[in-house]
Amino acid sequence: MIRASRIVRRDALSGGEIVDRVVLDHGDRHRRRVAMRGAGGLGFLLDLPEPAVLEDGDALVLQDGRLVWVEAAPERLLEIRAPSDHALKRLIWHIGNRHIAAEIGSDAVWIAHDHVLAEMVRGLGGTAEPVERPFRPEGGAYSGGHGHDHAHPHGGHHHDHAAG
Repeated sequence: MIRASRIVRRDALSGGEIVDRVVLDHGDRHRRRVAMRGAGGLGFLLDLPEPAVLEDGDALVLQDGRLVWVEAAPERLLEIRAPSDHALKRLIWHIGNRHIAAEIGSDAVWIAHDHVLAEMVRGLGGTAEPVERPFRPEGGAYSGGHGHDHAHPHGGHHHDHAAG
């Protein structure tokens, strides 16, 4: 099986033969080594030297120099808005305090769909509307600009890590 062992970041992509594309959600874009199949049927082994986050618009370099485009898949998210900049900053703080991955825009924040967090946001005066779009969360302070995961899942529960 042909291998892809290098990523070309979207801002450094200047050419090359793109032969297929992989459409991956946020969780599936955190990879090091996994067999993949492109949308056009090309099978290959992603074999990176260390774990990496594949960003929307990056390309994977196959052994023979051809490229496989990386596309962020639409996901079920909550679009969070607030009546003022200050109110949105407060909501961002509360989301961050729960270690929830978030994509922060100039006037909205997007998080994975979660009814408990939606109610929290609404209770704090914001709106939380379901949307379907690619998820591109912030990387975090310790991730070198790319996303990270820590050892426990957050899918069905919420907790504070702060001492109380």
